[in-house]
Amino acid sequence: MSGTALVRRPGPRLAEGMVTHVDRRLVDIGLAARQYAAYVAALEAAGRRVQPVAPADDRPDAVFVEDTVVVCDGLAVLTRPGAPSRRPEVIGTEKAVRDLGLEVAHIEAPGTLDGGDVLQVGKTVYVGRSARTNEDAICQITRHFSRLGRRVVPVSVKGCLHLKTAMTALPDGSLIGVPEWVDTSALPGLRVAPEPEGAHIVVLDEGHVLLATSAPRTAEQLRAEGYAVTAVDISEFEALEGCVTCLSVLI
Repeated sequence: MSGTALVRRPGPRLAEGMVTHVDRRLVDIGLAARQYAAYVAALEAAGRRVQPVAPADDRPDAVFVEDTVVVCDGLAVLTRPGAPSRRPEVIGTEKAVRDLGLEVAHIEAPGTLDGGDVLQVGKTVYVGRSARTNEDAICQITRHFSRLGRRVVPVSVKGCLHLKTAMTALPDGSLIGVPEWVDTSALPGLRVAPEPEGAHIVVLDEGHVLLATSAPRTAEQLRAEGYAVTAVDISEFEALEGCVTCLSVLI
């Protein structure tokens, strides 16, 4: 698997980023910059062409670029983040996806959608019904994706920020996550991650996954199953409820 990875470097106000379900702690900006560089290097080592999105240094959460766009089959659906302070982040992302030649659509008011609530698995698109993503936006993204032959499945999320905080997918399409955080009745099955951080998987190719060093038991289990595992330390982003999926958009 190859392709492009959109990323946006952390800004000087990163430590002011929002937290909802975790206690705030001090964020080391210098360490965060080094962790971000190592994350980008891991994407490049996996064959991804890294495309930086213009910095948004006045927006503390802008490094979590995943929340600003969802890309499927050449269509970039620009989001309308649930937190109003994050909506200006979309401007830079729109320029980046237009520069890549992607078709562009927008989530319109009163819809709100964070990209972290969208998990694409084959022809199925799971969309989290969360504090950041509402029913109107789910209807809009269903219209956009149905013409691409995708089936949208809404999934209620509780106790965590986004759907992809609660679950992601392995290369074979099986779901992995924390059952307590999602409505499992909407899912075909959910493998329980050995630790909550193990719910966060980036598929680099059919045999290679990326996850955080905070999920060592998950990494050990996946290696035992034959996967190549790249683990990166993103502790300073985890302090802001970020995870490995939040820091890029794979195209």
